[in-house]
Formats: sequence, structure tokens, C-alpha cells
Amino acid sequence: MNIDLIDGTYELYRQFFGLRRFNQGEDRPYGAVVGVLNSVLEMIERDVTHVGVATDHVIESFRNDLWPGYKTGEGIEPALLAQFHPLEESLAAMGVAVWPMVELEADDALATAARLADEDERVELVHIWTPDKDLAQCVRDNRVLQVDRKTKKVRGAVEVREKFGVLPQLIPIKGIGAVGAARLLNEHGAIEDFPASVLGEQRDAALLFKRLATLRTDAKLFGDVEELRWMGPTASFAEWTKRMGAPKLLDRSLKVLSRKLVKSSATPTES
Repeated sequence: MNIDLIDGTYELYRQFFGLRRFNQGEDRPYGAVVGVLNSVLEMIERDVTHVGVATDHVIESFRNDLWPGYKTGEGIEPALLAQFHPLEESLAAMGVAVWPMVELEADDALATAARLADEDERVELVHIWTPDKDLAQCVRDNRVLQVDRKTKKVRGAVEVREKFGVLPQLIPIKGIGAVGAARLLNEHGAIEDFPASVLGEQRDAALLFKRLATLRTDAKLFGDVEELRWMGPTASFAEWTKRMGAPKLLDRSLKVLSRKLVKSSATPTES
């Protein structure tokens, strides 16, 4: 089986600001949500079977306690912020596994899900759908891949090194400059192994930024990857599609469910 993991927060931003090009400043209350649901359903229609979406239920996380300058919800447009929770609820109603993060971030959920899937022998391939550089640290050979919708690039370990200059596990470093960081990491390995003379007074800051950038893989998400299998919409999805003014989502989801059920019940033909 293949596992597809989606950065729901990124997708919501992408849909929201994509619609801004056409809506003349009139943001539909569920416009970005409908866009994300359409995108996820398109993947399921293309025979994606196991899918999970990670979201930031709140913007702040444990990282804000480590560094006061870490990102917050300040400045996020109210029309966008108001769609975070409806996205989570409507995805769940559509039957999609969704992980709203509070103490951790959506990126941590994706990293955790990728680790859990990678450890399962039944899983053949894992796709992480996000352009976020931080998620590149989760790439493993040609088994756990990062998919960048913006550039239409799929990156395995080789492609990550070509783009960032280091192997995936050495991605979390900040404050030295991309070229210098890549050279030092390739020469010395992890920051903890740098000679004392390399970072000098910046060592503590470098270690802090590494901790901020290193994704957690201990989120409580699921016990078995089969929990990510899409089994069709729940009974509440009809009400959600009505509320959002998107009835075609229900029709499409029922149609693809019917197709999948027929396919799974079909008996092999003799040659």
C-alpha cells in the first residue's frame, strides 16, 4: 500500500490566496475549505487509498516557549483563520483521517505519520505533500518522498541533497547561511559534532535553532496505518456540503466509494 500525507495548513493557505485572484475581495466563508476538500477528493478519485491530513488547530506550539520570536497567529487574516476548524471538521466528515495539532505543529504530525508508515513493512511508498523545506528532513531514500505541488517536483534523498546541499537528516540548521551551513554539515556532520572553534559564541543559538527546526515524531496519531484507509464519507458530510454550498462533493465522494466497493468485490478473471 501507499500512504499519502497532506499538509492541510499549507493547502488552506494555498486555496485561500489562490481564490483571492478571482473573488475581488469577497472571501467566501468556506471557499478555501471547499478547495482543499476538492483537492483531497481528486487524489482519492485517482486511487489514493490511505490518506491523512495534518493541520494547525492553533498556530502557537511548544516552540513558542523555547523562543519568543517564533511564529504566532498574529497577522493572519480573520477570513482565513476562521476556516481552520471547519476544514478539520469537514475533512473528518468526508471520512479522511485528520490530525489537528495543538501543542505540536502540523509538520510534526506529518513527520510522525511518515515515521510510522516507514516502519510498517506493508507500506511500499510514502508521499508527503508539501513544499515546506523542514519536511525534507523526513525523506528516506526513495521510500519516503516529498511532493512539491508548486514546482511539480518529487524529491527523494538524492534530490534533497541536490537542492539543499545536505542529506535529509542534516536539514535542521539555521543562522550560518545556506552555503556555509551545507559545507560545515558535510564536513563535520551534526551541529553537536562541530569543533568548538567553528561556532564559537553562536553554538547555543545554533543548537536552539536546530531544536526549533527539528520535527518531532512522537505525536499521538494512529496505531495502525489501516486507520488511514478512506472508507467513504460519514453521515454528517451531506450537511457539511449543504452548508458550504458544494453538493457536488457529496455526489463525487459517493460515486468514488461505489467504484471502490465494486473494484474490491470483483473476482479475478481467468486468463
